[in-house]
Amino acid sequence: MTRMAVITKSYAPDFELCVALNRSVVENSPDTVRHHIIVPPSDLKLFTQLAGSRTHIRCEAEFLPRTFIPVPFSNITINLSRPLPPVRGWIQQQLVKLAAVAASEDDVALVADSDVEFFRPFTAEMFVRDGSVRFFCNPGQIDRRLSRHMIWHRVARALLGLPHTEPPYPDYISSPIAWDPTLVRRMLAQVVTTTGRPWSTAIATQLHFSECVLYGVFVDNVIGAPANSFASDDSLCRVYWEQTPLDLYQAAQFISSVRPTDIAVVIQSKSRTSPAVRGSTIAALRARSQQ
Repeated sequence: MTRMAVITKSYAPDFELCVALNRSVVENSPDTVRHHIIVPPSDLKLFTQLAGSRTHIRCEAEFLPRTFIPVPFSNITINLSRPLPPVRGWIQQQLVKLAAVAASEDDVALVADSDVEFFRPFTAEMFVRDGSVRFFCNPGQIDRRLSRHMIWHRVARALLGLPHTEPPYPDYISSPIAWDPTLVRRMLAQVVTTTGRPWSTAIATQLHFSECVLYGVFVDNVIGAPANSFASDDSLCRVYWEQTPLDLYQAAQFISSVRPTDIAVVIQSKSRTSPAVRGSTIAALRARSQQ
């Protein structure tokens, strides 16, 4: 039997979104799938009400080195092993995700942010084929028009000790995204070998970094076949990326654009879409999937 865990890094402002995500994981996956929700120490009490036989609430401190000290009343952390630059919140979130997957004993980890919601059933077998974990890769999508993505690729190659190459590059970013914990452990070991530092310190010093790009570059350029033999450019998810709230008219268009292969949707939390519109959109998608 293929073992799978869903891993989410969350915090108090996303609590209601995470409640919906957790409900959708429990309702749409087999009983063997566990949902690990990782939160800051200050949010443990709030999230503990979600704990159950299939939902495990974890403290992010479990996954960070003891040298990482939070700065009071801020969103940054100081790594005493290398205090400068401070570890920004966005970088720390990625460190926690990487550490959580690396610590997983499952065959596949499905990393899902709080604003993901599943509306169709899914199983571990959907993400593993002939022993290889499904690998999201959309070739040729990243070029100089996407300057930040270009930096992420450059940083990933440097951390892995790979030579620079010219764009275009593949897009490896998706949510939810399937990772092989065994490959994540090998990837982090290579970062240690390349940089001569603990992987958490090597990554924490970066001002620009994408964990998805690091994993994608590693699988494609270090491991290769068979690790990337189950590659697909289908994210299995329909995403609303806009920064403005989704209204009912746009929601209807969004619903009509969902594909038969999609098992989840993302309505970005930054869009500030109202809970009523979000809830009615998800309910409509659930109803459609049961027809």
